Amino acid sequence: MNVPDGTNSLSHRDANVLFHPYTNAIANREDGPLVIVRGKGVNVWDEDGNEYIEGMAGLWCASLGFGEHRLAEAAARQMRNLPFYHGFSQKSHPPQIELAERLLALAPVPMSKVFFCNSGSEATDTAVKMIWYLNNALGRPDKKKIISRFKAYHGVTIAAASVTGVPANHTAFDLPIDGFLHTDLPHYFRCAEDGESEEEFATRCADNLDHLIEEEGPDTIAAFFAEPVMGAGGVIVPPATYFEKIQKVLARHDVLFVADEVICGFGRTGEMWGSQTFDLKPDILTCAKALTSGYLPISAVMVNDRVFDAIAPKTNEIGAFGHGYTYSGHPVSAAVALETLKIYEEIDLISRVRQASKAFHARLNSFADHPMVGETMGVGLLGAVELVADKETGEAFDPPGKTGPELVAIAQRNGLIIRPLGDRIAFSPPLTILDSEIDTLFSRFANALEETAEKATFAGLTTN
Repeated sequence: MNVPDGTNSLSHRDANVLFHPYTNAIANREDGPLVIVRGKGVNVWDEDGNEYIEGMAGLWCASLGFGEHRLAEAAARQMRNLPFYHGFSQKSHPPQIELAERLLALAPVPMSKVFFCNSGSEATDTAVKMIWYLNNALGRPDKKKIISRFKAYHGVTIAAASVTGVPANHTAFDLPIDGFLHTDLPHYFRCAEDGESEEEFATRCADNLDHLIEEEGPDTIAAFFAEPVMGAGGVIVPPATYFEKIQKVLARHDVLFVADEVICGFGRTGEMWGSQTFDLKPDILTCAKALTSGYLPISAVMVNDRVFDAIAPKTNEIGAFGHGYTYSGHPVSAAVALETLKIYEEIDLISRVRQASKAFHARLNSFADHPMVGETMGVGLLGAVELVADKETGEAFDPPGKTGPELVAIAQRNGLIIRPLGDRIAFSPPLTILDSEIDTLFSRFANALEETAEKATFAGLTTN
């Protein structure tokens, strides 16, 4: 194989063969990627031996960090015993049965059944199809429209990307498809009117949702999807009273509520579920990521009696629920998920997150007075810092979405992996992170912030 510059580095080989997700293909072809070869705890190392703190737990998912041998051993045991089986045509196997029982016992509200998938996107697609199927079964063929929020993230398959409210997931893909609507982004810092309190802003968001449903016709609106905390949309914590008011609107119009717990589930917000943190009462709940600490792919859709009892008779009429995946409830993934949940219980993960979040938010909020920071926001071990050109007015950088990636690139050169969400910087470290590691994480971020601020000031990008 011919390799650029005569080298045989993994990064150059990667650039020759891989089409990366969420990546500028031209930049990757020219520069190559960062190639990570091993990990331990909250740290990872690249092919050149450089060490980084993984400040995003990979993609919000490596809750137990890297190198948890118990999960590898659980996978090996299951591989030796039953490496694959499926759930089609009334088949099953012990790991998926046990995992479903465990998830129902952990659910934030009473749930009836669990449907397994392989990713958060598949879970969203499955929920959408269940909702459409349910309304056909109930003789409501027009009640099919789905509402989510601007900047919400629910996945990238065709239906999931349509539920998603992020422009980059729509542009050039001919998305969203018909029947998917978006309502207010509940971001108080950016979207509140002058003099409006959080509660008043929440009321306006709920009123706007109510108006949207009325305009479209309540008999056409099937479901509302929401993350307890919006993740890829910027780590947006809902304003006070927001979900209380939103849920009243949904109940008034007989609209199902789907809680997307893909990021928030399994301790990230300081409770087992984000739904518990914000008192959500979903009809359907999706989860993934930390279900196996990211070690193997699996996701789940939990549905309550209302949903299952409407769907089940139609499957009897037709002969089957014509939906599923070859790897749904894969026994190895299910076994690793069960071991992950055991570890969470043994180490009292929720208490650990609550304790670690004290140091995490103390350091996160210490940046609130920085002249380049407009807002710090977070809950549990989830946080964000928004970069601004003018602190007094909150004016964003022009062009937007350029400064955040520049800061993240500087941080990476200094041993910290974090994620730019436009000009908001996200933090989502492994849930097992120690206070000393939190201190190192934010010290590296502080250095990157100062270097970015110096460059921005020199270039005349900041006005205050």
